[in-house]
Amino acid sequence: MNSETDRMLFKRIQDDLKTALKNKDKLTVSTLRFLISAIHNKEIELLKRGRLSDDEVILVIRQQVKQHQESIEAFQKGKRDDLAQKEAKELKILSKYLPQDFSPKELKKIVKKVIDQMGVIGEKDFGKVMGVVMGKVKGRAEGKTVAEVVKQQLGKT
Repeated sequence: MNSETDRMLFKRIQDDLKTALKNKDKLTVSTLRFLISAIHNKEIELLKRGRLSDDEVILVIRQQVKQHQESIEAFQKGKRDDLAQKEAKELKILSKYLPQDFSPKELKKIVKKVIDQMGVIGEKDFGKVMGVVMGKVKGRAEGKTVAEVVKQQLGKT
């Protein structure tokens, strides 16, 4: 499962780090080093038998993105625009490693298809639907967004 082809994203991150080091791009270097460290920590945490797959790396990146978004909000509330701007730049660097999120229209279509296939009756089936949909959208939609769409779609049935 964890073949070399399943680790293309991690290799790309490492290659980009090397390029950033050569170009003396301090912000990118520190951001990617922090990301690689987070990936290694996740491998240790999961007691992996090897390296994380690209799907698992994407989950780590999403975690980092979420932390940066929260930091930006906190810095803006604290009137620390300098730190908020630094976080925003780091966020931009991290975001380029994420697959493009599903559009709201695509997400609605996926949720509707799952609901139809499961023969779901109403809001009591929210958890079941969420589990199946999250498995299908793997890292291409935030759970909060998926939950909103599922609630909306279940309200229509």
